[in-house]
Amino acid sequence: MQTTDSPGSPSPEPGASTGATPGGPIDPVTLEIFRHLFAALAEEMGAALRRASFSPNIKERRDYSCALFDAAGRPVALGDHMPVHLGAMPMSVEAALAELGALAPGDVAMVNDPFRGGTHLPDITLIQGVFQPATALGPPEAEPAACPVPAGSLLGYVASRAHHSDVGGMSPGSMPLAREIVQEGLRIPPVRLYVRGARNEDLWRTVLANVRTPEERGGDLDAQLAALHAGSTRLLEIAAGRGKAATVAAMDALIAYADRLVRTGLARIPSGTYEAEDAIEDDGFGNGPLPIQVRLSVHGEHAVVDFSGSAPQAPGGVNAVAAITSSATRYVVRCVVEALLGETLPAGGGSMRDVRLVLPERSIVNAGPPASVAAGNVETSQRITDVLLRAFTRALPELMPALSQGTMNNLTVGGVDPRTARAFAYYETVGGGMGAGPTGPGLSGVHVHMSNSLNTPIEALEHAYPFRVREYALRQGSGGAGRHVGGDGLVRELELLTEAQVTLLCERRVTGPAGAHGGTSGAPGKNVLRTADGDRELPGKVTLWVDPGDRIRIESPGGGGWGASPTND
Repeated sequence: MQTTDSPGSPSPEPGASTGATPGGPIDPVTLEIFRHLFAALAEEMGAALRRASFSPNIKERRDYSCALFDAAGRPVALGDHMPVHLGAMPMSVEAALAELGALAPGDVAMVNDPFRGGTHLPDITLIQGVFQPATALGPPEAEPAACPVPAGSLLGYVASRAHHSDVGGMSPGSMPLAREIVQEGLRIPPVRLYVRGARNEDLWRTVLANVRTPEERGGDLDAQLAALHAGSTRLLEIAAGRGKAATVAAMDALIAYADRLVRTGLARIPSGTYEAEDAIEDDGFGNGPLPIQVRLSVHGEHAVVDFSGSAPQAPGGVNAVAAITSSATRYVVRCVVEALLGETLPAGGGSMRDVRLVLPERSIVNAGPPASVAAGNVETSQRITDVLLRAFTRALPELMPALSQGTMNNLTVGGVDPRTARAFAYYETVGGGMGAGPTGPGLSGVHVHMSNSLNTPIEALEHAYPFRVREYALRQGSGGAGRHVGGDGLVRELELLTEAQVTLLCERRVTGPAGAHGGTSGAPGKNVLRTADGDRELPGKVTLWVDPGDRIRIESPGGGGWGASPTND
C-alpha cells in the first residue's frame, strides 16, 4: 500500500512483486497448495502462542497475531487473528529491518513503538529471520540447476504480536487517559532481544523492571518466542519437502496473485469520487467531536484514499498512527474486493500497491510524537473503518452493510490481589452488535471489524482476578430496526473484590451506529458505576478508583439495521 502525506503519483514499493517467479511459473494447483501451507503455518504459530501464554488476555481472548513475510519483508500469510494487528505488522517489519539492518541467524527483533510500525504500546512484536541451513534440504532433484536460494540464505521472516496486559505507564493496563506517549508505558524502538541465539539480558531485565506484572510479561514474551520457533520450523519443513526455490517462488507468486485480485476488484467499482465523514466523540479531555473525513477516488484498477480534512491530532489518546490507518484501509479494501469477486484473497492480502493513502501529517489519522495513542489503536481504528465503509456505500449501495458497534469497549483494571498480595493488571474488550446487511440480520454479541478477539470466560476471569461477574447477557432490543435488524449489544457487569483503578475507553456513547437503506441506528452504549450509594453513569473515557463491592457495568452498542422495516414499506 502506498502511503503519502500529500497527493502525488505513487512509486513502486521496494521489492514489490512484478509477477515473475524464480525458476519459472507455478501452476495453479501447486500455488494453491503453497497458499494453504503458508496459511496453516501462521495459524500454527498462533496456536503455539496461545498454548504457551500466561495471561488470560492472550490465552483466553486470543489478543495476538502471527504472520509470515518473504525475504523482502512483504506479507505472505497473515493468520486469521486480529485485523488491527495484521495490517500494521508489515510496517513493524519494515521499520525493524530499516533500523537494524539484516537480522542474522538467531537474532530476534523486538518493537512496540507506534511511530515505527506499532499500534499502541501494549502490542509488542517479535520478528525473526528463517535461514536456509548450509546443508541442502530435500532431494537434489527438487532444486533447479540455477537455484536462486543459495545454501545458508534467508527464506523469509516470521513475526508474532501480542497485547500485553501491562507495559508500565501511569495506570494499570497501560491504556490510560494520557496527554503524551511517555505516560502510556514503555516505548521500545526496534532492538535485538536475541543476538545470534543469546538473549540480551540487559534489555530483558529493563523491560521487566518497567511493568507491574513481570512474571506474566516474561511468560507471554516466551510464548511469542515459541510462536517464532513453530513458524521457523514449519517454513524449513516446507522448503525441505517442496524445494527452496519453489517455496520462495510461491511467496512471490501469491503476492502477485493477490495484487491481481485487488486490481480486478477495484475495476468493478464504478469510477468516481466518494466522500464520507464520521467523528470520534471525544478524547477524554473535553475535546470533540473530532471529525474523520475521507475522499475515495476510484479510477479503473487503482484507488486513492485521501484523509485530508480530518482533525489534527488531539491532546488525548485517540490519535491513530499511520500503521493503524493503513491497517484499517487494508481491511476494508480486502472485504470489499472479496465481496465483489466472491473469492478470498491469499492470506497475506498482497502489497495493496494499487491503493494509495494520503494522510495529513500530525493528524488524528497520522499522529506524530509525543502524541498519546492508546485509544487510537482500539477506538479510532474502528471509526476509520466506519468512514471507509460509508464511502464505499456511496459507490456500492446494494452491497454494503449498516454500521456495527464501532467501539471495542475497552476496560482495564489494576491493583493488588488480596489472595496473593501481588499486583494484577486486567484488560478486556467487550463485543457488541454487528450491523445488518443486504442478505440478513447482524450478529449479536460479537467483536467486529478491527477486533477479532473472544471474551474472557467467567470461570477464567474469576480464577485469575479478584472479580465476580454479576451479569453477562445480550442487551435485548439494542440492535437497529429494519428489513434486517442489527445485532444486539452485550451487558457485562463486574464486581470488584478489592480496591482497584479502572480505566474505560469507549466510543458510540452519544450516537449509536447508523443504519443503512432506511434501517434505524443501533442503541448507543452506556457505562455505569454501581456503588452502595446508587448508580452513576460514566463518560465513555474515564479513569477512577473503586472500592471493594463496587461494580462496573458496560452496555455495548447495538448494530445498525438495514433496509426500511416491512411495516413502513
